[in-house]
Amino acid sequence: MNAAAAPDAVLPPPAVRLGVSTCLLGRNVRMDGGHKRNRFLVDGLGPFVEWVPVCPEVEVGMGTPRPALRLERTDVADRPRMVVRDTGADVTREVEDWSEERIRDLAAENLHGYVFKKDSPSCGLFRVKLYQPSGMADRSGRGLFAAAFARAFPTLPIEEEGRLSDPMLRENFVLRVFTLARWRALLEAHATPGGLVLFHSAHKMLLLAHSPVRYRELGQLVAEAGSRPWGELTIAYEAGLMDALSRPASRARHVNALQHIGGVVKDSLDAGSKREWADVLQQYRAGLLPLVAPLTLLRHFLSHLDAKAWARDQVYLDPYPAELMLRNA
Repeated sequence: MNAAAAPDAVLPPPAVRLGVSTCLLGRNVRMDGGHKRNRFLVDGLGPFVEWVPVCPEVEVGMGTPRPALRLERTDVADRPRMVVRDTGADVTREVEDWSEERIRDLAAENLHGYVFKKDSPSCGLFRVKLYQPSGMADRSGRGLFAAAFARAFPTLPIEEEGRLSDPMLRENFVLRVFTLARWRALLEAHATPGGLVLFHSAHKMLLLAHSPVRYRELGQLVAEAGSRPWGELTIAYEAGLMDALSRPASRARHVNALQHIGGVVKDSLDAGSKREWADVLQQYRAGLLPLVAPLTLLRHFLSHLDAKAWARDQVYLDPYPAELMLRNA
């Protein structure tokens, strides 16, 4: 978003803060003494965020290098145990107690998201190997720390580094992170019904592109500002906001949002510009152009014509730093 034109209520804070598995930053904390440096996180996203690195196995005192760990199924559903692979020594209670304390500390860090290391028995978020009593394993597990973290912060954007290789999931995660950062900034600087209205107004097209149902529900919620208890209202709004944006936008819904904004300038365009806009939208709808193409043209129209302020200030146009180029894919 153009910072000069944006209402203060929707500007991001000075720094976006993300929790991250330490090995993904290139630090040698893996069980074999190595790392799993993630290029996108370090070189792409890194310049725009502050990292809060966490390595459960090192922080719990297991050292580097260390014996391999694994998860084993127990009689309690969703409550696996963590054991040393070679000896069978049970370290579940130790890791769970540490996780509880570390999560209390992280609650004070004002995190806007978290990226976990895939496949880890402590940090894996999805499809972690879970061993049966027979010795066979399936991919139904979740790392002990990752599971505890997800329970403690249900609205926080969380993702695995492996899934960030998917362009849609990567863009969606970054979008949620920067939106939550703007929301938290609002709560710090403009915690009033008027601030909420400004925030929601600037995010309308973003919400419409991701979840038309949530778009309507959140609009109704904002209408209750001033009559509903503020704490209750903001908790409900954050939950709905994050749920809406967790649903990746389809091309059809992007076209819908683009047409809503484009409708503001359509009557001011000459015949050639109208044809160009229609052609670019059609090519994007057909999958022949990336999203950045109609967005770039729309920004051009908005900057050169007497468009309404609500259209120029839609976060949808620039929801995160353009340098990330996530809408070019």
